[in-house]
Amino acid sequence: MANKNGLTIKAGFERAREVFAEMGDAEMVAFFDKRLEQNAKKSASSGERKLTPHQLENEKIKEGILDSMVAGTVYSIADMLNTFNCFPEGMTPNRLSALLSQLGPKGSQQIERIEQKGKVYFTLPANGDYEE
Repeated sequence: MANKNGLTIKAGFERAREVFAEMGDAEMVAFFDKRLEQNAKKSASSGERKLTPHQLENEKIKEGILDSMVAGTVYSIADMLNTFNCFPEGMTPNRLSALLSQLGPKGSQQIERIEQKGKVYFTLPANGDYEE
């Protein structure tokens, strides 16, 4: 990550390694080689995060929502809670709303959000194309 000067940890370690290599200090060169290796490992692993059990459950629920919806049919949150069988026991309207937001226009855009007379409804696009 760059700071105000635009110097990254990697660039700083590389520069220091070069200076110590020119000075002939093998111990410091080895130190900076090790630090550069550690930094590379950290950078490589930061992109691959495991999902928590709750996040995995949410992904499963979102797949169930998409599988339960019929293209072109309009659903309210209450309709979904009463008719879909993909929800765990104790599923709340607020949690469902949050998951639908992740699938809607502000999220992955797999479903459409419709507002009619102050009520919110959701529908699967008529073409049925959603990304999995």
